[in-house]
Amino acid sequence: MLDQTTRTAILRLRDEGHGARAIAHALGISRGAVKRVFRTGTAEVPTLMRGELGEPHREQIVELYAVTKGNLVRVHEELCKQGVKLSYSALTAYCRRHGIGYEAPLPAGRYEFEPGQEMQHDTSPHEAQVAGRRARMQTAALVLGHSRMRFFQHYPRFTRFECKVFLTEAIQYFEGACKHCMIDNTHVVVLVGSGRDMVPAPEMAAFADRFGFEFQAHRIGDANRSAHVERFFDHIENNFLAGRSFADWEDLNREARAWCDRDNARPRRHLHASPRELFQTERVRLRPLPLHVPEVYRLHQRVVDTEGYVNVWRNRYSVPWQLIGRSVEVRETLRAVEIFDGPRLVAQHRRGLDGGEERMTEPSHRPPRGHGPGPFAQRVLDAEQRRVLGRLPEAEAYIALLRERGRGSPRELRWLLRMAKEYPVGPLGAALAEALRYGLTDLERLERMVLRRVGSDFFVLPRRDDSNDEENEQ
Repeated sequence: MLDQTTRTAILRLRDEGHGARAIAHALGISRGAVKRVFRTGTAEVPTLMRGELGEPHREQIVELYAVTKGNLVRVHEELCKQGVKLSYSALTAYCRRHGIGYEAPLPAGRYEFEPGQEMQHDTSPHEAQVAGRRARMQTAALVLGHSRMRFFQHYPRFTRFECKVFLTEAIQYFEGACKHCMIDNTHVVVLVGSGRDMVPAPEMAAFADRFGFEFQAHRIGDANRSAHVERFFDHIENNFLAGRSFADWEDLNREARAWCDRDNARPRRHLHASPRELFQTERVRLRPLPLHVPEVYRLHQRVVDTEGYVNVWRNRYSVPWQLIGRSVEVRETLRAVEIFDGPRLVAQHRRGLDGGEERMTEPSHRPPRGHGPGPFAQRVLDAEQRRVLGRLPEAEAYIALLRERGRGSPRELRWLLRMAKEYPVGPLGAALAEALRYGLTDLERLERMVLRRVGSDFFVLPRRDDSNDEENEQ
């Protein structure tokens, strides 16, 4: 079939007075084709009215498409079972032309961003070799819309705390923030709504005000609106993480920052420059950093337990022993845990991995050897001692011996109280006097001494000879 350009040339040459033979010879086509164009008198290519193989079976195809949940392979199998002679390619072409389970793709748009106008933020799950094992993690990324400058970090989980930590590090890496931050309706930022009606959570809105930008969300399902950051995750998965292993999370994020430095300096063909070069014009349009950028922390209220520790996410951190029983404020940052007694910083530890069940002890937080307990523990000891002496006044000297030897814990005092309740005063007092004379502080041995006295003084057991006589009499 002749195309529209050839048909236009045929009609033009005819109007100039050339015959069919001359036109056919000049264009290298047959005279019959030239005469057919003469008869139609138009340059438009006629539509071929050709019957389609799938048209007689349209109702079957539509019904099977619904039954098989859109699986055209199954539709073709069922049609073959019913004796329909239709190839799979003819079936798919028929469905495509008539819109059966197929929508024509819309043309992709193109977004142009002025310097400092927009930055795009998103997260994606990945896996990496961390500390010798395969770890699941969340990758957070931020990309500037104009220069395509990139920054990303990895976290075991991603809550509002990690989001604020990441955005703080990213904005400091770029030395400023864009006017808007585009997100994908994530619950980490969103309080209610979606798209243009999205309302950020108050703490996230306050965080954005600190750096002078606003959160915006695109329509649900409109991933192309944040395509710069979405495309970046594939690069991270197949370039940065491929074939790499890391000693710990610190090493992982340190390598990620170094990789960003190298990647941002690499020229891009579609940009005709590197992101670092384009960033020179965008930097002056960014919102400047505030004079002071406070470190992001999560606040906890804890009571120091009897061992002198506070528990945060199943990790235990030591506190000066004088604060046992006191309420303290714990500030959890990304890398450290700080403990405050009112306005005073009393302890600082490396932050353990959530759920790691680590115990972190600072030697200076423990009392010197032989030193008395803290105020709260002292009150517990005094209460237990009063209960023992109220039941057994003879134990006062023995309790003093325990204290002198670094013993006399609440557990040991409760042991003494139990013996005072269960055993007669005479044998217990005699055992205490003997233990005091020899300096014995082992309560288990003391109880055995009491039992020997109780057995011999209060229980008369039959002699072996007497029991044999009774058996003989029976």
